[in-house]
Amino acid sequence: MFCNQCEQSAQNGCTGKAGVCGKNEDINSLQDILLYGVKGISAYAFHLRQLGIADEEIDGFVHEALFSTLTNTDFDAGRFLELILRAGRINIKVMELLDRAHRERFGDSVPVDVPTGSFEGRGILVTGHDLLDLYELLKQTEGKGINIYTHGEMLPAHGYPELKKFKHLAANWGGAWHKQRSEFEAFPGAILATTNCVLMPKDSYKDRLFTCGIAGIEGAIHIKERDFSPLIKRALEMPSLQYKKGSILTTGFKHTNVLALAGKIVEAVKAGKISHFFLIGGCDAPGEDGNYYRAFAESAPKDSVILTLACGKFRINDIDFGDIDGIPRLIDLGQCNDAYSAIKIAGALAEAFKTDVNGLPLTLILSWFEQKAVAILLSLLYLDIKGMRIGPKPPAFITNGVLEILQDKFDLKLTGEPNLDLDESLAKNEPAPVKVSY
Repeated sequence: MFCNQCEQSAQNGCTGKAGVCGKNEDINSLQDILLYGVKGISAYAFHLRQLGIADEEIDGFVHEALFSTLTNTDFDAGRFLELILRAGRINIKVMELLDRAHRERFGDSVPVDVPTGSFEGRGILVTGHDLLDLYELLKQTEGKGINIYTHGEMLPAHGYPELKKFKHLAANWGGAWHKQRSEFEAFPGAILATTNCVLMPKDSYKDRLFTCGIAGIEGAIHIKERDFSPLIKRALEMPSLQYKKGSILTTGFKHTNVLALAGKIVEAVKAGKISHFFLIGGCDAPGEDGNYYRAFAESAPKDSVILTLACGKFRINDIDFGDIDGIPRLIDLGQCNDAYSAIKIAGALAEAFKTDVNGLPLTLILSWFEQKAVAILLSLLYLDIKGMRIGPKPPAFITNGVLEILQDKFDLKLTGEPNLDLDESLAKNEPAPVKVSY
C-alpha cells in the first residue's frame, strides 16, 4: 500500500510503506509532532472550557494546524517547523490561562504534606487531571463517611485551598498511570477516572470503576452531568478501608509561592549554597528504563535543587532530599500543565541574574512523550531553551532527519548514562551574563 502524498509515488522514491514516503518521511514526522502537540493543547483547552473559558486564538490555531496536516497540503519542512514552534507558543498561552483559571476557582496552591496509605472508612479513588470533577465529588460526598483519595496527576489537588478545605480529601494512593492495574486492584473502594491516562481495567475491579467527562471504558458506568450518585452508592456498598500508615509526599508548589522565595534562592546561589537546578519531569513510562531518572536524582549533588512535575515525579518523590537553608531540595510543581510554573520560575531567576534561561545553572531532563508532554516540549523549544535531555528512548515518531534538525537548532540530547549526563550538566554551574551585540 502506497501513501497518497505524491501523485507518482514510485517515481518519487516511495518505500512502499503505508504513510511513509521515502522522499517525505521527515515531513510525515513533523506532521506527527504537530498532531501530538495539538492533542496536548486540546487537552488543556478542554479543561479550560470546563471552567467556562474559551479563547479564539487557541481554537483558530488548532483549526489551522489540523488543516495543515491534510494530504498534499505542504511539503516545506521549514514551514512545518515554524508551525510546530507556534504550537509551543499557543501551548504556553493555554497553560497560562488554565493556571489562572485554577487559581481563581480553587485558590493559590500552597505547599502541603500529603499522607499515603489509608484511613478507616469507605473510599473513592480519583485519577486523571480534572480538578473540577474532584471538587464536585468532594461536595457530593461531604458528610457521607467516604474518604477521597487521589491518584497520579491528582496528587497536586491537595495544595489548593478550595479542595483541601474538605476534610475527607484524605490521602494519595498509588503513583504513575502505568501502575494503575495493580494499584486499582489493591484499592478496596470505588474508582473514578476523570480524563486520559486510564487503562483497560482488570475484571477484578471493573465493576467498581466509573468514568466521567472525556474518559470512557466499555462496561464501566459513565457519570453524566457530574451526578456522582451511582459512584457514591457503589462506594457505600464496598467494605470499609482499614487504617494503614504510609509515607508522606510533598506537593503544592507553584510559581506563586516559589517566586516568593526568589530572593532567598538568588542569595543562596550567589553564596555558593545552591550549585544547580534540575527539572526532572514529564510523563513516566513503564519499565526499568525509567530508573534513569531516579539514578540521576540520587546522584545529584547535595547543594542542588530538583523541580518535578507531571507523573514523572513518582520516580523520585519518595526520596527525602532535605533542604538548603529552608529551601526544599525537591519542589513538586504539580500536574503536566503546571510546566507553566517552571517557565515562570526560570524566567524570574534569569531576570534576577541578568541573563537568559540558557545562562542559568539549569538542566531539563524530560521523560517519555505522551501528547501533553509533546506540547510542553514544543513550548520549551519555542522559548529557545538549549541542551534539554529527553528519554528514556527516542520518540518513535521522530525520524533521524528531524532529530538532527532539533539537535542542531536546540542542542536537544538523548538521555544516556546518568552519571555521565550529570557530569556534563554540572559543567554549566554558574549563571552566565547575557551576550549583547552592538
